[in-house]
Amino acid sequence: RLELLLGRLRAAGAEGLTRSAAFMAAPGEKSGGGLAAKIAEVQSFTKRLKEQIAEIKRQKQGSCLSSAAEKGANGKPLAELPLNDLRNPTDGSCLRVRKRLQGHFGKVYAMHWAADSKHLVSASQDGKLIIWDGITQRKEQAIPLRSSWVMTCAFDQQQGEWVACGGLDNICSIYKINQQSVLRASKELSQHDGYLSCCRFVGNNEMLTASGDARCIHWDIETATPTLFFSEHACDCMSVAISPTNPNMFASGSVDASAKVWDLRTGKSTHTFDKYHSSDINSVAFFPEGYSVGTGSDDSSCRLFDIRCYGEVANFAADHISCGITSVGFSKSGRLLFAGYDDYVCHAWDTSSDQQPKYKLQSHENRVSCLGVTPNGHAVCTGSWDTLLKIWA
Repeated sequence: RLELLLGRLRAAGAEGLTRSAAFMAAPGEKSGGGLAAKIAEVQSFTKRLKEQIAEIKRQKQGSCLSSAAEKGANGKPLAELPLNDLRNPTDGSCLRVRKRLQGHFGKVYAMHWAADSKHLVSASQDGKLIIWDGITQRKEQAIPLRSSWVMTCAFDQQQGEWVACGGLDNICSIYKINQQSVLRASKELSQHDGYLSCCRFVGNNEMLTASGDARCIHWDIETATPTLFFSEHACDCMSVAISPTNPNMFASGSVDASAKVWDLRTGKSTHTFDKYHSSDINSVAFFPEGYSVGTGSDDSSCRLFDIRCYGEVANFAADHISCGITSVGFSKSGRLLFAGYDDYVCHAWDTSSDQQPKYKLQSHENRVSCLGVTPNGHAVCTGSWDTLLKIWA
């Protein structure tokens, strides 16, 4: 359609030049007023075509998650990946629920995708960790927890053989899956003095945890011992995110309204962003290129901080949004920032324009407590206090 309009625009310009030349060749046949009218007509027609072209370009810029994820930095399609059933159809429709994962009997508090973009783990206050097949919606494994007050979970991103969780028991419990029955944790990491708010695997044999004791701890899983303590936050540390491009860096968000970027080799923070949010930071996520950090806060705003310029580059907020944000995550291309809200909605913001949310993912019947984008970028999963997980694409 765009090519057709461009062709019409060029044809209109050529027609206008032809008519002008014909008039100049026979000046006695038409009056000066007739020439002015013809010029005005051509200009009006050209303006209408340009407006139509601009509108088509705006529509194409609002592409859905899957189409954005399928294009690399050079604009060429990425290699075909396994989650074909979750990809957006070619009719150009926007994000909608493709899969509905029903099996928990309590509030879903956390979820995390495996590296294969097919499996995911969810944690609920029914006292269960469930391993799901995101395509078939099948529950592959249910792990009973020692404490039902779970707040976080994580999937091993290297081998896909381990999951971890923690909560009000102050312990990070690690389970080996792909067994017939999993009844006990293979490892328990116990050093925190407060609840465990977030945990993430680092490589094959390391773990990073955040806690209500205002500390983050880096662990050696094999020996179940801490290797580094990160203690610069003033209040509860609520979230951690590993850099996608540098495994020696991670970000954290805290109730003290600050976000920090840390170096795992030194145990010290390299960047602190503490003059922007006015309330608790509940979630942090790295931008795919690894140089920026996104945050979600109880002050109803998401913000994007750039490490290179040491400052805020975007503030995602709207007058009609007044509730807190529980979780954030970026699309694979970084074009969209997903944020889960207390008012049962997940908004997708266009990171190139912070004026209004690009998409509104509204299907849950209670608070959206967690979300995650698949590593291949084809889908996003939301978890809610309504006991359901939903996969959108």
